[in-house]
Amino acid sequence: MDKQKQVLILPGDGIGPEVCDEAKKVLIHVNQSHDLNISIEESLVGGKAFEETGKPLPDDTLNAAKKSDAVLLGAVGGPTWDDLDYHLRPERALLGLRAELDLFANLRPAILSKHLSDSSSLKPEKVLNLDLLIIRELTGGIYFGEPRGRSDNKESAFNTMIYSKNEIERIGRVAFEAAQKRNKTLCSVDKANVLEVSVLWREVMTELSKDYPDVELSHMLVDNAAMQLVRDPKQFDVMVTGNLFGDILSDIAAMLTGSIGMLPSASLNSDNTGMYEPVHGSAPDIAGKGLANPIAAILSVAMMLKYSFDAKEASLAIENSIEEVLSEGFRTHDLEGPQDSKLSTSQMGNKIIEKLN
Repeated sequence: MDKQKQVLILPGDGIGPEVCDEAKKVLIHVNQSHDLNISIEESLVGGKAFEETGKPLPDDTLNAAKKSDAVLLGAVGGPTWDDLDYHLRPERALLGLRAELDLFANLRPAILSKHLSDSSSLKPEKVLNLDLLIIRELTGGIYFGEPRGRSDNKESAFNTMIYSKNEIERIGRVAFEAAQKRNKTLCSVDKANVLEVSVLWREVMTELSKDYPDVELSHMLVDNAAMQLVRDPKQFDVMVTGNLFGDILSDIAAMLTGSIGMLPSASLNSDNTGMYEPVHGSAPDIAGKGLANPIAAILSVAMMLKYSFDAKEASLAIENSIEEVLSEGFRTHDLEGPQDSKLSTSQMGNKIIEKLN
């Protein structure tokens, strides 16, 4: 039998525990049905962790994450903790996990189910069969650059955007290799008309493209890219960009699919150890009401099985089950559809498991 694989679940705050409960049920089901030999643990993170330990990322949680083969994260944050000092805020747990696990490559697919074209904010013909992948550099750029801070009198603040050639090269290789497995086109997004960091980014991507002659590389300024995502999203297949721009563009892409509750993500290091999470936030306004859409969290499990465990059959089984549920008209409350087809968070999880059977 293969060595046992360790999965750490970090439910977090807001709707995180609700969607993680459903994702966990699905993971347990496919673990048994596909004989995957996965063991599951849970730990505290974010605001809940701060309440119990005084830290958003307790040492025990970080150590458990380092020992795991994959991490499933729900969501962190909420207005309860908005007034905390910066280093104590729940979001610091996210940045800490990314940095400590060296999760430099963030993969965010934006795939529109053919059954949800009416849920998109764009006309159906603009988004029908949409399938794009945004690859965001996750451990560099302005979110981590030093120096950063506030002036002594609090009258000004400063952040530093910095990238090294090596950081750009390694995210570039992830993007080029992803493009090779898809439609062999890659759009690199920057702000080279204003930022020296982006000039370097563009130079490195251009040089790197010589190693991937089968991939057609294009460059686009980030403001234009944002506009083009809304104007004609299907012109893109794989996009690669830095931390700040990727944060913004991937949320724009998320809404093209009808609901941010539909989209998973994977954050990977060079060993394909990954942290998987739905791209939605903690949504404290609907927490505990059974209104949250668990599909993004469940699809994050599918990505985990595919990228960290090479269990493509189990991953595909989850994706197919979700498509089958949607094809029969079942929806959570964030999606367009008749009220009589609306399911609660747990009902949607159960319905997906029913199809897995």
